Amino acid sequence: MKKTSVRTRVLTGTVAAAALAAATVGAVSASADTTGTPAVAAAVQADTQNKNLTQTTGLTIEAATKAAQATLDAATKAGQHVSVAVVDRDGITRVLLKGDGAGPQSPVSAERKAFTAVSWNAPTSELAKRLAQAPNLTDIPGTLFLAGGAPVQAKGAPVAAIGVAGAPSGDLDEQFAQAGVAALGN
Repeated sequence: MKKTSVRTRVLTGTVAAAALAAATVGAVSASADTTGTPAVAAAVQADTQNKNLTQTTGLTIEAATKAAQATLDAATKAGQHVSVAVVDRDGITRVLLKGDGAGPQSPVSAERKAFTAVSWNAPTSELAKRLAQAPNLTDIPGTLFLAGGAPVQAKGAPVAAIGVAGAPSGDLDEQFAQAGVAALGN
């Protein structure tokens, strides 16, 4: 058996890797643009008839970013240093902004307030009032029953929420969150 040099083995391996990468890119590219094919159109049409599927409404990342920035701008204009979180219908964070000078605990608190607001489709200031009748609500993981969270609704249903933390009072936090919700109406 003939021994190959290190240089030959490296070159052979590089050529093989390049060929594999080119084949992979070609395969992905060939299958990427299938929107115009009749088979894809038929599959999409068939899926809309499937009673096992559901469609949901949610904010685009652009809308979530717009709401977060409007919220942060309202707080900055009032001289407050806050963090802002925008979550989707499932409570997953879409946008998180930690304002200059905001405390280290504020990003997590903002996310938890937003999660709480979207979960119950209500401002967290209202939900905090319910604790007297149901104190065990605080046992639910990821929630924070302090004012500062506001739901974003479409046709009365929650599609997202904005949470704010860092101002000296939850009422201010919630006022800023409402400014973000209002920005989505424009």
